[in-house]
Amino acid sequence: MSFRIIGTGSSLPSRVVTNDDLSTFLDTSDEWISQRVGISERRICTTESVAQLAHKAAKAALEMGGITPLELDMIICATISADYLAPSLACTVQQSIGANCPAMDINAACSGFIYALDTAAGFFARGFKKIMVLGAERLSKLIDWNDRSTAVIFGDGAGAMVLEAGDAYLSSKLQAKGNSDVLSIPQPIGHSVYYENEMPQPYIFMNGQETYKFAVNAMCADIIDVVKLAGLELDDISWVIPHQANARIIDTSAKRLGIAPERCLKNIDRTGNTSAASIPILCDELFRSGKLNDGDYIAMSSFGAGLTSAACVVRY
Repeated sequence: MSFRIIGTGSSLPSRVVTNDDLSTFLDTSDEWISQRVGISERRICTTESVAQLAHKAAKAALEMGGITPLELDMIICATISADYLAPSLACTVQQSIGANCPAMDINAACSGFIYALDTAAGFFARGFKKIMVLGAERLSKLIDWNDRSTAVIFGDGAGAMVLEAGDAYLSSKLQAKGNSDVLSIPQPIGHSVYYENEMPQPYIFMNGQETYKFAVNAMCADIIDVVKLAGLELDDISWVIPHQANARIIDTSAKRLGIAPERCLKNIDRTGNTSAASIPILCDELFRSGKLNDGDYIAMSSFGAGLTSAACVVRY
């Protein structure tokens, strides 16, 4: 037993930060950012918490799915930027929407949402009936705003899916290769009077060139594998929903795979990289667009710190 998607939702902060806004305090420009990562603007939290974004996305997904919070058997949230280390963001959402079920967070960085979907599939195999999966991030609190190489890339947001038992989750692939030298975010050092080692600042570090190479190779290999595992051909895939890390990564991967650009969806120009939230936000846009037809096959692909990667194929 696997699942099918019955509802999606998303939420973005109200504050729009354009490339021109960033150029007022960073040595950058709209042209520099647009050409290198494909971003024109991103949403940044000013008063919103991650939990508030996740709550709005969850409520929208429940409304589309036509179910109440009390019908949920579990809530799984993918995040690296929750408001608290404990309680989990999933528990905070459970309380805010009025659910009564187990709830937990997953950290696989930008691959977290597909990791969470695959975790949900395991609980459906145990007999669960309805599960909510979220990706929610406030990456703006993890950015060194003096570092133009990372400050221009990331944004905040949340996306959610309501799943019910079914047979539309056709294949998946999860991978991890431990490496903190390419992409990492150190924890705050704290104030232990006994700890002697120095720690780097708790901001996103990224080796852009190595990240690019890993991402393109992982995305191409993972999509090929999950499509094959689903018993399909690439031409059978109606829509590809890739992690929104960099427009050049997405375009290069689609070209290598021979996937038409219009089938490989992007919203990075408006949202930036929202880590684990990027795929569910883009899924919500697709599900509300009127472009989906019954039986359409959707491939999702993600990659991130770890180094992790994940992909899956679902049927609409």
